[in-house]
Amino acid sequence: MLRQVADGVLVHESEFIQSKSVIVQGGAGVLLIDPGITRNELAGLADDVRELGQPVAAGFATHPDWDHVLWHEAFGDAPRYGTARCAASIRDVLATADWQERVAGVLPPEFADEIPMELFGLVTGLPAEAAHIPWDGPTVRIIEHRAHAQGHAALLIEEHRVLVAGDMLSDILMPFLDLDAVDPVADYLAALQLFESVADDVDAVIPGHGSVGGAEQLRARIKQDLAYVEALRDGGVPDDPRVGPSAPLEWLPDVHNRQLQRLAQKAQNGTPE
Repeated sequence: MLRQVADGVLVHESEFIQSKSVIVQGGAGVLLIDPGITRNELAGLADDVRELGQPVAAGFATHPDWDHVLWHEAFGDAPRYGTARCAASIRDVLATADWQERVAGVLPPEFADEIPMELFGLVTGLPAEAAHIPWDGPTVRIIEHRAHAQGHAALLIEEHRVLVAGDMLSDILMPFLDLDAVDPVADYLAALQLFESVADDVDAVIPGHGSVGGAEQLRARIKQDLAYVEALRDGGVPDDPRVGPSAPLEWLPDVHNRQLQRLAQKAQNGTPE
């Protein structure tokens, strides 16, 4: 079932951590962002697009995590884009002989048998200097950064004032840093500054997981995520309900503790926090 967020912008929510698939209507078809998650959900999403009376004109993966590079044959052979770094990252995964086993190892067990691998990760990288998605539709600005994952991009649908945030700005998940990066804290803070710089142009934010928010919620989430990352940097205890006793998912405190430990190890090894 699709929910309209703005004129020409619709979302579908998956059972898996409230994952959001985003549809943007254009002149000759729709732009499909981060479609997921299970075969049945993807097939249903294809049916929803057909009911709109438009084909899939293009796809976009906000970053190379497994749940953002899925596809279904019913979407057709439209080009599937990502940033150059995103495409290179997932291409490296697919180049390994045991990539299916590696991906299977990170899938949630309760959904693993339902997640299609046939068209997994077939993302075409846009030129490094690309500022917009090439398609016949509303201007979609690419806001690339280094937080959370290599080649991550948020998308600003300028005409409709909607920010598609990828795996950031969630109301149910605290920031997940790219702990393999040289300076994951600085990368995340820089991305939040980018979001702050476009906040005046946004009426709705769509996170990869969680609830769609309005302009006030966007600013509140930026502030909350900033406080969390700064607490991680300083080795403190964040005042954040997403990692406390009432965390919306029971495994989030474990992720928080792991992030805290890894950052402490980086500091001990003389690398940036």
